[in-house]
Amino acid sequence: MDVPLWLWLTVFGLILGMLAVDLFAHRHASVISLKEAAWWSVVWVSLGIAFGGLIWYLYGAELGQQYFAGFVIEKSLAVDNVFVWAIIFAAFSVPRQFQHRVLFLGVLGALIFRGIFIALGYTLIKSFGWVLYLFAAFLIWTGIQMMLKRNEHMDPTESKFLKLFQRFIPTADKFYGQKLLVRKAGVVLATPLLLVLALVEFTDIIFAVDSIPAIFAVTDEPFIVFTANAFAVLGLRAMYFLLADLIHRFVYLKVGLSVILIWVGIKMALHDVYKVPTTLSLAVIIGVIAIAVIASLIKTKGQARHEAEVEHKQVFEIATEEEISQLEPVFGKRTKS
Repeated sequence: MDVPLWLWLTVFGLILGMLAVDLFAHRHASVISLKEAAWWSVVWVSLGIAFGGLIWYLYGAELGQQYFAGFVIEKSLAVDNVFVWAIIFAAFSVPRQFQHRVLFLGVLGALIFRGIFIALGYTLIKSFGWVLYLFAAFLIWTGIQMMLKRNEHMDPTESKFLKLFQRFIPTADKFYGQKLLVRKAGVVLATPLLLVLALVEFTDIIFAVDSIPAIFAVTDEPFIVFTANAFAVLGLRAMYFLLADLIHRFVYLKVGLSVILIWVGIKMALHDVYKVPTTLSLAVIIGVIAIAVIASLIKTKGQARHEAEVEHKQVFEIATEEEISQLEPVFGKRTKS
């Protein structure tokens, strides 16, 4: 696949432009309504589909289908990611009006880390072909583990990463608006919002370890791998505000995701024996997700929206405007004692 420099630059420009528009539209702390979340979700999904149509037009049906297969895989795995975010926000009682800023920065970090992982994965595959078999075994194992532990939920307050973060980085006991760092009495402190952002980034890295090998199972073209990931990830914020309160209704989602991971793992393991047609892979992926979602909604019909339920919570107060005004500049001079 010969991708001209102008197309790479166009993609990067489009991504940065849309991120800038999103940041400007939500520059003030505010609660994102369902209507707004639905509108943004339509925008992001439409962009992803339109870009897939462009790939299809420029490079043919095979590469177009590879893009859509990767896009659907990443979008499906992203739903599970969204539900983990909902649990993290609930566990640390993050006010709704501050959540968009965390997710914006989280998605920005996700794009950077996934770009690095894609480059590393592509380099490994091209240098050591046998790595594909390791990826295949990992995907199958991950799929089986997801199936066996489908009813288990993480407890962010007991995370080893959280304990490590709090051990080395002093943390304030209040939310100071959308600030990530504050200085009090000459000491720079991380706010609970930065703590939550670090957890969001850490969990996304864990998810990327699954999703990047999964998309390499349907295409080995780095441009398709990156763009399918990027357009799937860009819509995560809107998807969160749309679906976060419905986590309890997607009871069969992990079953569907585990089947997809096992399927693409088997496909990857057989690549030297039998090349599974991309059309078949795309049909299986879409079919499994559709069945899992429809079955979940039928099973939980009548259940109302509500915040994710967690066993343990860390509750932080919200600083008053007066308390915020009394903060020292983070990068200013230290207060003399």
